[in-house]
Amino acid sequence: MNHVFPRHTKSELPIAAGGDGCYLIDSTGRRYLDCGDAAVSCLGHSNAAVVKAVQDQVAQIAFAHTGFMSSEPAEALADLLIEHAPGDLDRVYFVSGGSEATEAAIKLARQYYLETGQPERRHVIARRQSYHGNTLGALSAGGNEWRRAQFAPMLIEMTHIAPCYEYAEKPEGESSFDYGQRVANELEAEILRLGPETVMAFMAEPVVGATLGAVAAVDGYFKRIRDICDQYGVLLILDEVMCGMGRTGHLFACDHDGVAPDILCIAKGLGAGYQPIGAMLCSGQIYDAIRDGSGFFQHGHTYIGHPVATAAALAVVQQLTTRDLPARAGVMGDRLQNMLESRFGQHPNIGDIRGRGLFRGIELVSDRNTKTPFDPSRGVAGKIKKAAMAEGLICYPMSGTRDGRNGDHILLAPPFIIEEGQLVELVDKLDRAISTVI
Repeated sequence: MNHVFPRHTKSELPIAAGGDGCYLIDSTGRRYLDCGDAAVSCLGHSNAAVVKAVQDQVAQIAFAHTGFMSSEPAEALADLLIEHAPGDLDRVYFVSGGSEATEAAIKLARQYYLETGQPERRHVIARRQSYHGNTLGALSAGGNEWRRAQFAPMLIEMTHIAPCYEYAEKPEGESSFDYGQRVANELEAEILRLGPETVMAFMAEPVVGATLGAVAAVDGYFKRIRDICDQYGVLLILDEVMCGMGRTGHLFACDHDGVAPDILCIAKGLGAGYQPIGAMLCSGQIYDAIRDGSGFFQHGHTYIGHPVATAAALAVVQQLTTRDLPARAGVMGDRLQNMLESRFGQHPNIGDIRGRGLFRGIELVSDRNTKTPFDPSRGVAGKIKKAAMAEGLICYPMSGTRDGRNGDHILLAPPFIIEEGQLVELVDKLDRAISTVI
């Protein structure tokens, strides 16, 4: 009998028994090319340096509560992250995952304005079809209706503007730049509607992951967003939980757009799967407001700053930076994009192939010319996930791309160490899976 409470009670899952580079191995010995584990395994499954860092730290000290002591790996990891962080980011608050990071960011934004004598600032604005996590605050910020629906009575009131989703929402005849400026200006309109003195933060993913399928904003969009936030004294929170830590070709995804946030959230690739860890980075100005005010961020969890988790993440970030793996992700991502376009560019049921670095999305449609999604009753995304597993490929198909109900996409996020031949394997296996379903 199995007493694990699974994600889906009607699914029979293989048992993960081993890992070898870009492959997961189940208990029967079957190998799966891992290209869809929620963008976690940036280094693959058998990185000796990270394994050793975990083992050494467990042997030295496994746990010290941050209410009493800090730890050497936490201090070193914070220094390394800030060394590479964009803009004025100056402090790192460690958590255990992405939802905790975004939850902490929302609470820090509120406390910042309390500390600076602006208690009327309470509203968070985010975007439709965003995903910021599954805790109640993070879910409130997220704009995916399917995820929100059954918990709606419990959610905090937050408002949502349009995403920058060029493929599906840019009208014919409008330039990409003009489209981006127009949807960015929705932020200003919403700030004015709510009252500028009441808005505390705008939250967005630089490249939208799970809910849109690797949708990057058009050039100029985030610069306009940054200008609007500055004009009205609103904090910019960027959620890089999925797209950060080198995934899109930069250690921090926002570097591509030439902007820096006031608060930045990371996770997933930060620990590369070797330990559960996330982090919230904030500017020196925000930190100083807390330090010079109450001195106490009224938030916290037992395992924040865990020595073993931070030791693992320190080794991960050292691997990423010393081996220039974000740049490699950019190069291999371009090769993957070319392969996908060559194989699927004229496919009648593939409308868009997009993304940055090794973070690529394929949007599936019933009609390529009209961009019409498949009927949700067909369950295309779920069937492709199952068919890909049968081929020995782990990818990340998801439904509800357009509005939380309609639309299907496939998200691809292989390890940065993937080789050319494995990219060919990925595309071949994906092709067979799609052909099986469609």
